[in-house]
Amino acid sequence: QGLSYYNTPRGDGFMMDSDTKAVGLDEQQSVQILQCYLQEDYRGTRNTLKTVLQDERQSQALLLKIADYYYEERVCLLRCVLLLLTYFQDERHPYRAEYAGCVAKLEKDLVSNYQQQFEGLFNAEAPTWETHGNLMTERQVSHWFTQCLREQALLLEVLFLYYAYFEMPPSDLLTFARLFKEQGFGQRQTNRHLVDKSMDALVDRIGYFSCLILVEGMDIDFLHKCALEDRTEQHQLSSTQEINKEMDQMLLAFGDICHHGPVLLAWVLLRHTLQPVEAAAVVRRLGHTTLQLGVFQYLTDMLQALVRESLCLSVSLSLCLSVSLSLSLSLSLSHVYFKQAEVLSGFTFDLCPHVWVPQKPNVGLEMVLDSAVGVFPHKTGPLLQLLTALLADKSTAKRVYMFLDKMSVYTEVYKHKPSDVLSREDETLWHRKTPKLLYPLGAGQTNLRMSQGCYGQVCVGQEGYVVRWDYSYSSWTLFTCEVEMLLHVVSTADVLAHCERVKPILDLVHKIISTDWTVSDCLLPLTSRIYMLLQRLTSVINPPVDVIASCVNCLIVLAARQPGKVWSSLQHTGFLPFGSTPLTNMAQIMSAEGMKAGNYGNLLVLIEQPRGEYAVTIAFLRLVTTLVKGQVGSTQSRGLIPCVLLVLKEMLPTYHKWRYNRHGVREKIGCLILELVHAILNLSPEGESHGSTPSLQSLCIYSLANTEAGQAVVSIMGVGVDTISMVLSVQPGSNDGPGQVLIQMVKLAFSVTNNVIRLKPQSDTISPLEQALTQHGGHGNNLIAVLAKYIYHKHDPALPRLAVQLLKRLAMVAPMSVYACLGSDAAPIRDAFLTRLQSKTVDLRIKVTILEFLTVAVETQPGLIELFLNLETKDGNDGAKEFSLGEWSCLAVVLELLDSELQGQYWCPPLLQRAALAFIHALWQDRRDSALSVLRTKEKFWDNLSAPLFSTLPSPAENTEPCVLESCAFVMKIIGLEIYYVVSSKLEDSLKAALKRLSSQRRYEFWSQYVKELVCAACEGEEEGVRSLPESQMLISAWRTLLILSTSHSDVMHLKEDSVRQKLFMDILEGTKTTLSTPQSVACLRLGSMLATLLLILLKQWKSVLVFAPALLPVLSLMLDSVLQADQQLMERTKAKLFSALISALHIQGLNGGDITQLPQLLLCVCETVQDEALALIDSTRHTTQRNDSQEDSMETDVPRSVQKDQRDSVCVLALHLSKELCGLDEAGEQWLQVMRKLPVLPSVLSALELSLRSTHNLYFTEAALHLLLTLARTPQGAAAVAGAGVIQSVCLPLLSVYEGPANGAPQVRADYSPSTSPLDAPCWSGVYRLCLSLMESLLKTLRYNFISEALDFVGVHQERILQCLSAVRTVQSLACLDEADHTVGFLLQLSSFCREWQFHLPQLLRDVQYTGVCAHRCLLCSPLKGGFLFTCTYLLHSKKMLHHYLQAKNGEALPQGPRPQRVVPHTSKEQPLVGEREEAESKALQAVQCSLLKILSKTLATLQHFTPDCCQILLDQVHTHTHTHTHTHTRDLTALYTRLLSDTTAVRYCWTRYTHTRDLTALYTRLLSDTAGPGTHTHTHTHTRDLTALYTRLLSDTAGPGVHTHTHTHTTLQHFTPDCCQILLDQVYVHTHTHTHTHTHVTLQHFTPDCCQILLDQVYTHTHTHTHDLIALYTRLLSDTAGPGVHTHTHTHTHVTLQHFTPDCCQILLDQVHTHTHTHTRDLTALYTRLLSDTAGPGVHTHTHTHT
Repeated sequence: QGLSYYNTPRGDGFMMDSDTKAVGLDEQQSVQILQCYLQEDYRGTRNTLKTVLQDERQSQALLLKIADYYYEERVCLLRCVLLLLTYFQDERHPYRAEYAGCVAKLEKDLVSNYQQQFEGLFNAEAPTWETHGNLMTERQVSHWFTQCLREQALLLEVLFLYYAYFEMPPSDLLTFARLFKEQGFGQRQTNRHLVDKSMDALVDRIGYFSCLILVEGMDIDFLHKCALEDRTEQHQLSSTQEINKEMDQMLLAFGDICHHGPVLLAWVLLRHTLQPVEAAAVVRRLGHTTLQLGVFQYLTDMLQALVRESLCLSVSLSLCLSVSLSLSLSLSLSHVYFKQAEVLSGFTFDLCPHVWVPQKPNVGLEMVLDSAVGVFPHKTGPLLQLLTALLADKSTAKRVYMFLDKMSVYTEVYKHKPSDVLSREDETLWHRKTPKLLYPLGAGQTNLRMSQGCYGQVCVGQEGYVVRWDYSYSSWTLFTCEVEMLLHVVSTADVLAHCERVKPILDLVHKIISTDWTVSDCLLPLTSRIYMLLQRLTSVINPPVDVIASCVNCLIVLAARQPGKVWSSLQHTGFLPFGSTPLTNMAQIMSAEGMKAGNYGNLLVLIEQPRGEYAVTIAFLRLVTTLVKGQVGSTQSRGLIPCVLLVLKEMLPTYHKWRYNRHGVREKIGCLILELVHAILNLSPEGESHGSTPSLQSLCIYSLANTEAGQAVVSIMGVGVDTISMVLSVQPGSNDGPGQVLIQMVKLAFSVTNNVIRLKPQSDTISPLEQALTQHGGHGNNLIAVLAKYIYHKHDPALPRLAVQLLKRLAMVAPMSVYACLGSDAAPIRDAFLTRLQSKTVDLRIKVTILEFLTVAVETQPGLIELFLNLETKDGNDGAKEFSLGEWSCLAVVLELLDSELQGQYWCPPLLQRAALAFIHALWQDRRDSALSVLRTKEKFWDNLSAPLFSTLPSPAENTEPCVLESCAFVMKIIGLEIYYVVSSKLEDSLKAALKRLSSQRRYEFWSQYVKELVCAACEGEEEGVRSLPESQMLISAWRTLLILSTSHSDVMHLKEDSVRQKLFMDILEGTKTTLSTPQSVACLRLGSMLATLLLILLKQWKSVLVFAPALLPVLSLMLDSVLQADQQLMERTKAKLFSALISALHIQGLNGGDITQLPQLLLCVCETVQDEALALIDSTRHTTQRNDSQEDSMETDVPRSVQKDQRDSVCVLALHLSKELCGLDEAGEQWLQVMRKLPVLPSVLSALELSLRSTHNLYFTEAALHLLLTLARTPQGAAAVAGAGVIQSVCLPLLSVYEGPANGAPQVRADYSPSTSPLDAPCWSGVYRLCLSLMESLLKTLRYNFISEALDFVGVHQERILQCLSAVRTVQSLACLDEADHTVGFLLQLSSFCREWQFHLPQLLRDVQYTGVCAHRCLLCSPLKGGFLFTCTYLLHSKKMLHHYLQAKNGEALPQGPRPQRVVPHTSKEQPLVGEREEAESKALQAVQCSLLKILSKTLATLQHFTPDCCQILLDQVHTHTHTHTHTHTRDLTALYTRLLSDTTAVRYCWTRYTHTRDLTALYTRLLSDTAGPGTHTHTHTHTRDLTALYTRLLSDTAGPGVHTHTHTHTTLQHFTPDCCQILLDQVYVHTHTHTHTHTHVTLQHFTPDCCQILLDQVYTHTHTHTHDLIALYTRLLSDTAGPGVHTHTHTHTHVTLQHFTPDCCQILLDQVHTHTHTHTRDLTALYTRLLSDTAGPGVHTHTHTHT
């Protein structure tokens, strides 16, 4: 129907009266137009529409916009028909079949309908205010008439394209001829009084297509074929005599309009070919009229106006005209040959078939070629222009080259006859007497030499003698001579004439090398002279800009193939801008210091800008762009900085202000500038220069971000959609014109700005470009709103797509709110976005870009995303808010796209589904709970979402769409996030069902296998370049996340079967092996690193499953070998993961029951890594230490080979741990020794260890190295290797740095035993000290006497720390302190086996540990006074309450606190479990401390065993005391492991105490303490008996004042007595008047052998005190008795029973009878520990309080 689809009004109407009059439609279609306008083009909301309708002025404006929309709809309808006719026969078009079907339906009535519509438009009366209302003003009438002309031109264009494919009947030709004659080929419009200057292009267009329709109706193409084959009778007009006569009569009246020319020319050709005799008179008359109309100039203008239209139109036009011209040569029109050549130069169609026709070489356009050759080289233009037009492909290029290379005619013009020729009498033939050089060039230069005897035909004309010499030569040599001549006369007056001859040569060279590059080598003599020509021509006063532009065009083609050569040659011409000083920084470049504009810059300012012609500028911009694209990776690109700077600094900000003579040049220059910048910004990073000079890309980024160049780009983007629509509406053509150029320029501005923001370095300050982009202006004035409104553009889908992409980029990086920038336009723009998203006809990429923009907005634009979500709230039943979808919610559209039933539709392809899933994933990742609550409860949401996981994908080896892989990845991520964040009990039932189906339908196994195959396919196709590698990595990453989540949520995911888990793990293992086995591929190695992380996690989480899996170590070993061969810097993290995986595999599977063949190689690889990493760590640590020591600038230039970071999971640390594990497996040590012989691993490790200890750096490395050394030290070979490598030199002295700190210039010991919440095994330097103690212990235990001297050196260096540690136990009970004490006692245990050597080398230290000096030292191990080590531990082990109190009071946070609740719970009943958890944690901490104490005591007792002789002997202490002596005999039980005796002090007076210690060599120790008292002073005598099994004995002093009684304590501890060796040892102590004697007998018998234990019997006879010891009770408690002044009331009852591990046949009863005078002491046997607290008395008061526990 065409335009007849729209109906005129049938009546006055009742609802849409104004709208009906405005658009000229009936009511129904007016309503339809209104609906479409409101949906597609209205820029407001429903509320704003109500406001507009209530305001008369706004409603009138609305009606005018509706009318414009209606006009645009009519034009679009015709353009749809043009599109169908253009591509319905194009086999390359994807919808060719559908288009052909539409054309078949249109074919029947299209011509008649469109002809009728054309006549109706031509004859339509102009609307007036009477017929169309008050809105039809003069401006609107002019707008209506412009629309009428556009529709007429489009209708004629449709008819022309139709007849290009279908034959026109002769009757229709006659009808169209009459119609166009009556209309004057568009110039006799009914409303021609309305035509103004702006409509001339449309009127001319109507005339062009009217002419073309008539020419096409004559079927000249078929006529040409018939003429060539002598079958003209087959032409349809050969038998239509009546129609031909009518056409003759009609065309004889033509001649007054220029559009008649081509029609007359074609009819002349037709009549002359079909009836050459009968129509001779008509042909002659019409031919004369044709020439008078200037038909060839008209054809030239037509070509320029129409040739840039659609491809189909251009081909049809070229074919039509070229055939017409070809046939015109059969007439006697030789005098217009040259004019025809000018026309041919504008053709885009291949003219060669019409020039070289093999059947008839003297017909067709070859006649024009022969005519042009006849005047060559006198006139070079005609021939060269024709040959330039003939160049279409490589074959024609070679033909043209060969044609010019073998010329046989040389034409010259002489005004006078020369003297060196002979001629005939008639002067028709000349004969050269002497040879002649054709060009006056110097010797040695290229020239042509015409030999003697050449003949020439002479023709006398107006110019003189025209001589055609019979001379064979190459035109290419002639062209070279012409260029040389121009170089010689460049500064003379003849330069312009020579330029006219050279310019066609340059144009031909440009066209031929553009068509066929292989010919360029033959043209080297010409192309090499272009540089000199460019230099000479640009330096003259009045340079020929057209020739210069041709030279630059040739260089553009050369630069595309040889950029380096062209650039190096151009640098010597001075044409391009250049820098006179080296460029070092951006500030210097931007200041343009030392920059010269070159000859081009002078030409631009002095010549082109004043003239308004910019041919050289256009060529310059193209040349620089070509050089930029061609010099990727070349350092020569730095030389282009002055050129680019000139463009950015001088051209881009000001080009729109220049003078222009022609329309469209300004936009063309703007496009070329932006194309240059776009090419620079898209250079690969590898192609950019790396050095001090800024790169081209950084220069562009800085200039656009901070200078006026960026503002110019912003102004281009700010053109706006309305301006573009207006330009498009007034341009005559539909496919090419100012509108398309403007659109292209805006698109480039979008892309450039997007790239600048993407590539701009991060900065705290906002750049002027970003400020201009994000500034908040008035209503509709800010750029964000302008960008968003490009969504209304419909002509080019790339424009709104690029605008939305820029919005997405701004939303990501710019600190602004897009919602705030949109202001009141936010809601209308939201509606427009969603309308495009819902449409089934909008370009797919626009929909994808909109969804990507919304995806970014979820995270960065909270206000905007809430606008698009459009959620409505209401109060629920439980008081909480419930959300539902609003009318304009984007979620409704997204849910529709996810509907599984609609998948596969043409409007919902996989790419769009992928974008929708990405948006849903963004909501889940950003935790948009309001939106998630709506989505979760939607019916079938989880079913539709999980549908991709149940689909069957093709094999990865086949070409799977990348977007499908991404869709599956997003689904996995969404499900994973939902499982992670939502409690399993609150998951939706549909999701649980989907997860269950994943397990029941074996989809886990399917995806595991698919991912494995995908990894293998990616690795195999990496060399060929897999296009879906990023998407594959995304899917693998999502699968990895899902598997990691399954380790902790296996119940929810139904992934509990061991067989399935093992299958999944083995697939991951195989995939990892495949990726890491391709070391030359960086992408595969990165993929392998990602899989290695998953492999490591699964190894640690699925230990029980993998115990019975196939052997893992061989596969992991092969993977490690491959990784070690790859780039070490890239594979740093992967190596660490593999080392950790190997450690885990060793823990899980060990060696699988036997040695593996890879163990030697694996051990060697690991040790090589350890050595390399240790050496690198040494360099890095030294560099770091030197840098820290010197804060000022230094001359140090050495840098470490690689920066090593000391981390728990670093390669070096993990390699050491893996070495430790492998050494542990190598029980015999053979493999390790072989590695030691090959590699100096230990020296490297020890050197790094020593440096780390000295500098207190590399804590993790230090601990790992010590663990390795500790493992090696457990075997004799390993211990010997460690000791031989100098471990004592590397550890002993450097270890002081670990715990020593400077204090006033002197070192002091840091006692860092403060409690910590970190676990005991957490890395710390105190832990390093403990490891060193363990290492020394292990080496001494293994090597014995071979290491004793080193061990004693270690003890000597660290003795102060050892003593401090043993002393700290009684005050600090932290786990760190106890652990260090444990290691210290363990080391002393091994050292005690060498007491003789210890005594010889370190006697003082031995005494400090064992004995008590005079008021200076204490016996650290077992003194019962003043808190001895042994007794402190005994007491704390016995009293759990006291230990708990100590831990809370002294250590503060030593006990771990219970878990802190996440929220405040109002109900007190829920607090009870928390209290219970805390009590449980405290109980566990208390047990840990008790365990540590017990280990310490065990090692202490074992140490004491080495200080006792092999046989037990009798130890008898007899103490005779005199006046005022109190004797107390205490017998201690064997089951009490530890005893503490606290000192007794008095506040009045101090007594002098003298202790005498006597050591018996037979019985390990015999100590006799003598107490000497001065006048009035009481004497205390203490006798201590020490056992062989006690490691240490501590004797604390007892001080008494006047009147204080003396206590004699004899302690005997009997433990583990054997039945056949125990005897009784009797101690008799005679005490006189007022003497209290306390005899404490302690016998410590641990692990005694049966043949050396005897019975120790102590009998104590006391005068006034009685002590009773009961053997049945286990423990004795002495409670204190306090008496007032003058009262001596002490009651001590000591009952000790020693019944631990006694055998029945050797236990006897030991009875101590103690006669008590005034004091009674009672000791309780049930107490595990004994404490004696001090007794303090005032003057004259003797009050003693003894408490033994």
